[in-house]
Amino acid sequence: MTTTEQTVPRDLAQLEARAAESLSPESLGYIRAGAGDRDSTRANAAAFRRWRIKRRPGRTPEKVDLSTTILGTRMPAPVLFAPVGVQTLAHPQGDLATARAAAELGLTYVHSTQGAYKMEDVARANGDGARWYQLYWPTDDELVASFLSRAAAAGYTHLVITLDTTLLGWRPLDLDIGYSPFLENKGIANYTSDPVFQRKHMPVPAEVAPLAAGVAFAGVFQNPGLSWDQLPLIRRNWDGPILLKGIQSPRDARLAVKHGIDGIVVSNHGGRQVDGAIASLDALVPVVDAVDGRMPVLFDSGIRTGRDAFKALALGADAVLVGRPYLYGLALDGQRGARRVMRTLVDELEHEVRRARHRSHRTLSRSSLTRAR
Repeated sequence: MTTTEQTVPRDLAQLEARAAESLSPESLGYIRAGAGDRDSTRANAAAFRRWRIKRRPGRTPEKVDLSTTILGTRMPAPVLFAPVGVQTLAHPQGDLATARAAAELGLTYVHSTQGAYKMEDVARANGDGARWYQLYWPTDDELVASFLSRAAAAGYTHLVITLDTTLLGWRPLDLDIGYSPFLENKGIANYTSDPVFQRKHMPVPAEVAPLAAGVAFAGVFQNPGLSWDQLPLIRRNWDGPILLKGIQSPRDARLAVKHGIDGIVVSNHGGRQVDGAIASLDALVPVVDAVDGRMPVLFDSGIRTGRDAFKALALGADAVLVGRPYLYGLALDGQRGARRVMRTLVDELEHEVRRARHRSHRTLSRSSLTRAR
């Protein structure tokens, strides 16, 4: 048994518990935090337990093909590294380590605007891997254009715009600890390295005045006035596919189609931003029906195991994004830990598809599941 196998358990509860022991209270609070009393976070997990996998009679396939293509990106499995900010709270190498792990596995890496390392450094770590860029849309349109120009130049092929964080969520764990990594110049590397941000908002280097950098970031981050009418700004500055992350209603899904968006991600941000929100899995089927095959529908919020991924795919998701679990692996063993967690999830997904007598996840459907009683 290797050191990584000993350090990073496959069992989810043990994985989280062991990671919690290794993290500081501030880091653990930030990573685990959900909005309010974490009702939405718990609802995400509970929604998966309301579905059971059906086993089909017949011969078990010798092999399973999990490969897929989403908006031109080829993937060995319908699983992506979700965008997660401030990953250095889990490990000093943060995004660099997880970008390398994604490349080793061939899985698509989605880099967060709140990355602990700037997008160019993460792109170099990712090498020839597939990578998308996630945008938190700030109030400064010139800064938006600069972010997108830099991302395209660094080889990010798809843009994922997060819609549910125009205001930060009310997170008591963070408030009680009194901790914000951004005020320590953590998780804002894409801002402090940006020439537009430096010129307009932060004339003093962030290393010299980290608190001032955090305050300057806070001044442009929250964007409650964001609306559908502003999408032409993105189209003028981005040539690749565009996905909207945070869709939870059929109406918004239809609006995404109407506005020519290329794909959507059904998500409630893992319960981090709005407490009492509908569980992401409960939103999936109505959104899939509303889209009616006119664009890919991806899913996140609550995926912890290959079984969870199976259920989301059976309910109509084209692929799933995974966040917190790989952070726990990162905390325990850096790049190797993140790789092991995601490899384990993909292996379990393959196992469950095979046990259900399918040769590919693409033949899964709602009939592959039954409601728990």
